[in-house]
Amino acid sequence: MTKRNLHITVIAIFILAFLAGNLIEPKFFNQGVDYLNSKFSLGLPHFWQIPLRLGLDLQGGTHLVYEADLSNIEEKDYSATMAGLRDIIERRVNVFGVQEPLVQVQEKKPYYRLIVELAGVKDVEQAIEMIGQTPFLEFKEQRPEEETKKILDKREEVKDMTPEELQKVEDWEIIFEDPYFISTDLNGKYLKKAELGFDQTTYQSLISLQFNDEGSQIFKELTAKNIGKQIAIYIDNVPISAPVVQEEISGGKAQITGKFTIDEAKKLARNLSAGALPVPVKLISQQTIGPALGAESLDKSLKATGIGFLTIILFLLIFYRVPGILAALALGIYAVLVISLFKLIPVTLSLAGIGGAILSLGMAVDANILIFSRVKEELEQGKSFGISLEQGFTRAWPSIKDSNFTTLIIALILFAFGTSFIKGFALTLSIGILISMFSAIFITQNFLRCFEGTRWEKFKWLWK
Repeated sequence: MTKRNLHITVIAIFILAFLAGNLIEPKFFNQGVDYLNSKFSLGLPHFWQIPLRLGLDLQGGTHLVYEADLSNIEEKDYSATMAGLRDIIERRVNVFGVQEPLVQVQEKKPYYRLIVELAGVKDVEQAIEMIGQTPFLEFKEQRPEEETKKILDKREEVKDMTPEELQKVEDWEIIFEDPYFISTDLNGKYLKKAELGFDQTTYQSLISLQFNDEGSQIFKELTAKNIGKQIAIYIDNVPISAPVVQEEISGGKAQITGKFTIDEAKKLARNLSAGALPVPVKLISQQTIGPALGAESLDKSLKATGIGFLTIILFLLIFYRVPGILAALALGIYAVLVISLFKLIPVTLSLAGIGGAILSLGMAVDANILIFSRVKEELEQGKSFGISLEQGFTRAWPSIKDSNFTTLIIALILFAFGTSFIKGFALTLSIGILISMFSAIFITQNFLRCFEGTRWEKFKWLWK
């Protein structure tokens, strides 16, 4: 590389660092812009402002645990149903403006639970309302008359019994079943969209439903075998409508009719469209995490990071002198680039994520030390400064590549199979590793090459 191209490259590195630094904290840049605009009427725009997203453990928020009722779902479909439930609730809270919610499935047989973490939401009732407004939609077919009679007779038989007497009665459990309708496979899991509509005769408001391809087929089969019978539509286990099927219905379209006001029908359609739950859920735990713990944890993390960073720079200065100074500068640029990327992607930072970023900083230092040690060995063999740089980087690269790519593979595995905090750790570690390799191989190398051919390279004690 010619000196001219080298200088252009170094200038470009500093411009990139300048832009990244202002992305992290645009306050001073914007103050300068305001001053110039007031003096010269230039109309310069402010720098882009992006907030750094903090996780539940740093920002505070709400932690909710729901238990799903899978009694009407076949065991082989449990995992798929819970995955659908997770996606729907995640979409639901996003509709209400909660950014980066954490919704994950917890399977501990026989319990299937959903953990919902909403960073920045301190009002538990507000969070519960967000999720509770998502209704459970279900279609039920009419029971045979003999089953209805059996359930009603059994209820009449046990109505005055004590709980102890009740348990001695044969088949007493059936008293808790719906005597008129039986659950079917058609529920909110298959709902594609819901819209407000009006009856063409009465002008009464109603909700039009459209099912996906799989739901359309189930609905077609359900109506085909229930011609002349009622199919009941339940919302949150409450019957809303029970029309009589006149003929087989294809195309996957249905209607929910009832004594709705326009506002009620509009709200129900909106909630169903946002995501009808495939199974009922029950809130079993709620916890509010206050901001004090998050602020304290963040403060301690930042202090630990600052102390560690300064210690590393001191080590590099003592043991490597000029290369240590250049490495410290490169590490500063590395830190600025990493934080700016966290804002751009964006990454929701938790304590685990900060830990991953700090670990990647150690990897960046390790790469610089490998390079400097190899360069020092080449210089001690009496080779010129330029050749020592070339061979030092070339021979250090295999070790840097192997260590970083091995760690990157592990981080990707953790991200693919880990839980929420593990994923955060793996993501920040992966980003940090990639930027650390760029810092060591590209930034540090170009900084060192700026001294090639200058009088500074003659002072061997500065480099050995």
